[in-house]
Amino acid sequence: MSEKKRRAIVTGGSRGIGRAIVKELANKICSGVLLSDIVFVDDDAEKCAADLEKEINGSDVNIYAFQADATSFTDAQATVDAAVEKMGGVDILINNAGITKDNLLLRMSAEDFDRVINVNLKSVFNYTKAVLRPMMKQRYGRIVNIASVVGLIGNPGQANYVASKAGVIGFTKTMAKELGSRNITVNAIAPGFIETEMTKKLNDRQREGMLSGIPLQRMGQPEDIAKVVTFLCSPEADYITGQVIAVDGGMTM
Repeated sequence: MSEKKRRAIVTGGSRGIGRAIVKELANKICSGVLLSDIVFVDDDAEKCAADLEKEINGSDVNIYAFQADATSFTDAQATVDAAVEKMGGVDILINNAGITKDNLLLRMSAEDFDRVINVNLKSVFNYTKAVLRPMMKQRYGRIVNIASVVGLIGNPGQANYVASKAGVIGFTKTMAKELGSRNITVNAIAPGFIETEMTKKLNDRQREGMLSGIPLQRMGQPEDIAKVVTFLCSPEADYITGQVIAVDGGMTM
């Protein structure tokens, strides 16, 4: 691999899976990825910056916190422009911003449907479109979108979330076809049940029900996702594009 160091943007990077991704990239656990700079974006990024910097203490990677609304293309473009100015370019984009507002469709409000679609799906459009010019100009880019296994199999009570994640999967495949000739790969990861703030709200009965459908008999950790993200950004994955990798303990096989 060339010793050229890469520059990354991670949306939804202040907590959960996003935070694990920032730490994994910063610590270069996958030795093929050499990072010089990481921008993490969230609606509370500035509050989390100091804590995150402490957690990656010892890394020689520069970490920058940008506060932005992922649903706003204007914010996304401004963030990418500022990141390019600060870092000199963008090589890696991780689209991780996401929320849930669960309910049966009969009880789901139009506002909750729109909000989830905007945060989970439109944000992927926003940041992908915003990084295209710098990536196409340098003829290099690695884009990884965080989808979900429910985007593959559906899930009652999550029509908005499932629709958003299924949309991310379709968007990923289309972008892989559009951008492959410019040496830009686009892949998606579909996490299963991961230990995050969202899943901590489950009661014991719900948790037992989930575990019964997972061959590995445990929930995943944010680091399980982060390691696959880092692999997809490494030279070992240079010939992988348009793929959806389920990281789910065997749940969807």
